[in-house]
Amino acid sequence: ATTEIYTLSLHDALPISSMQEPISPAQQHRENLAGEMKAASRVTIIGMILDAVLGVIKVIGGALFNSQALLVDGIHSFTDVASDLVVLGVMKVSRQEPDDDHPYGHQRIETFGTLVLGSILIAVGAALAWENTLRLIEGGVDTVPGWPVLVAAAASVAGKEWIFRYTRHVGLKIRSDLIIANAWHSRTDAFSSVVVLVSTAGAMLGMVWLDVFAAVVIAGIIIHIGWKFTWDSVKELVDTGLSQEDTEMLKSIARDTDGVRNVHELRSRRMGHDILLDIHLVVRPEISVSEGHQIGMQVVSGMRDALDNIRDINFHIDAENDEDQPLTSERLPSREDIRAILARHLGELPQHSRLRLHYLKNKVHLELFLDSPEGETVFSSSNIREELGDYPWFGSVRVWVAGP
Repeated sequence: ATTEIYTLSLHDALPISSMQEPISPAQQHRENLAGEMKAASRVTIIGMILDAVLGVIKVIGGALFNSQALLVDGIHSFTDVASDLVVLGVMKVSRQEPDDDHPYGHQRIETFGTLVLGSILIAVGAALAWENTLRLIEGGVDTVPGWPVLVAAAASVAGKEWIFRYTRHVGLKIRSDLIIANAWHSRTDAFSSVVVLVSTAGAMLGMVWLDVFAAVVIAGIIIHIGWKFTWDSVKELVDTGLSQEDTEMLKSIARDTDGVRNVHELRSRRMGHDILLDIHLVVRPEISVSEGHQIGMQVVSGMRDALDNIRDINFHIDAENDEDQPLTSERLPSREDIRAILARHLGELPQHSRLRLHYLKNKVHLELFLDSPEGETVFSSSNIREELGDYPWFGSVRVWVAGP
């Protein structure tokens, strides 16, 4: 029995219409990347323009009408503009085609961009929280926000909720964690504007301190979202695998596939939104290499039906669970080594004979197929066992002779 490693790419499973010219996987991948980049750029630019307009309105409105909460919310909008610029730059680089230096693509750059974006949010939120916390402690807040603050906050809620839904839809469609993260950044701006609405109404009713308190709350929201982006990116960069539930589900799919005896290793990691898998499948040792490959293909098909964002699957066909075998310094002989040993002890194998080797439990088990009974007089099971029995690697031997 032999051990082989096969790799199946996501593009191997792309349907091709019989009415169209065949499209190579590489060409299909380039077209997908171009389409994803175009969609990501369009939604990001629209969001950036909206953020800039709202930021100007809120900063000016907060300064003119005595609302610290609206001013902080405006700064939050400008951080959205900065994040949009980061997204545009990172998406352009991360959606490049795989090359010799990056055979799996450049999606980790997107993860790094999300990490940078999260770090910016944490820094901005912490600075704003500190400043407004000091104002609360020191007291002396006696200015009441004007009614235009309510109008600006309401407009911000409506605009940011719309851009959140639009951006998230595009992010899910092109499977971009960075675009999805940017969408949630927009949603936090809508949340913070709701806080401005509530605090302004409270301040106008006599609780003036609510405006500054709301500024601290908004800063806390910014920090929370930034931390989530940062931590998720760190987990991906250190190759955190799938959840225990998803891992067990994929193992069950493999074990339930006809021909699979066991699964003794499954490793996973993420690259952007895509999943990369390595799996070891234990099959019967006497089957052919091609049958082992077909069994692996059935496992791949089942896994893809369960998780559609699996990009690459490496499946390793094993005749046994090699993790259970003790380590040994003994080097098992190759096919040519064994033929040479047989020739030294019993002479050259007959011309049309076939030798099949099984490497199991740190031993070599031989099967010899002879086309005529004449060869069995020399290459009988007993003769081979007697000559090779003292070799530490020898396991067993079977000789098959063709009938008349």
